[in-house]
Amino acid sequence: MSQARSAAAVIGLVATILLVWMVNPWVAVPDSLSLIVQWAFWILAIALVVVLYVDSRRDPGSDEVEIEGPAFARFLFGNSRAGLVWLPIRLFLGFTWLEAGWHKFSGTGWVDGGAALQGYWQSATTVSDAGKGAITYDWYREFLTLMLSNGAYVWFAKLIVFGEIAVGLGLIFGVLTGFAAFFGAFMNMAYLLAGSASTNPVMFSLAIGVIMAWKVAGYYGVDRWLLPVLGTPWQKREGLAPHRMVQPGPGSA
Repeated sequence: MSQARSAAAVIGLVATILLVWMVNPWVAVPDSLSLIVQWAFWILAIALVVVLYVDSRRDPGSDEVEIEGPAFARFLFGNSRAGLVWLPIRLFLGFTWLEAGWHKFSGTGWVDGGAALQGYWQSATTVSDAGKGAITYDWYREFLTLMLSNGAYVWFAKLIVFGEIAVGLGLIFGVLTGFAAFFGAFMNMAYLLAGSASTNPVMFSLAIGVIMAWKVAGYYGVDRWLLPVLGTPWQKREGLAPHRMVQPGPGSA
């Protein structure tokens, strides 16, 4: 076993122990250690992915197992004709994000100081006398509280506004569609973690589909020409040459 895999095994084991400690219903993590344990788990989880990825790049194909997916899945996520299936989904997501970003841009409290985002974060991080709040996970509440205390809403509000507009335009015109859908899903998840449901569950689910179909979702858009330039061309697979039956010659066994 390589050193990278040995390190990955140790990291994975520690991350698993921390996860079990956090989610098991019998042994609770002390409040004084809760935030530390949560951050440690996520750091280890990210480190595990990085270590395994680097190791796979050093020795490509060593443990590669090719499993052919169902025909419909291959069509939906790998056939350029399926671009027409993803086109209306792409446009729905794109115009929704564009409208949301433009509404913030043309309104007040976002690009003019972030007061609207400040109020949103304050509401999301508020815990009632009964100990309940909009945010389920303490680590995310602590994160938003830290952002509030440092006045990050001033610049973060602009990042949200222009991020939503960029995601919307990317999906509408099919420019790096997979990346646009990824950052859209990332924002949906952030809103969901802050306790805002609205259209986020639907948009998140559709965005995951577009991410999986990144090769073909933007085929009817700029990606049709952009991705081949970046090194991801759409090309037909060359079929195997027809097998010829060789007739035995005189005297052959």
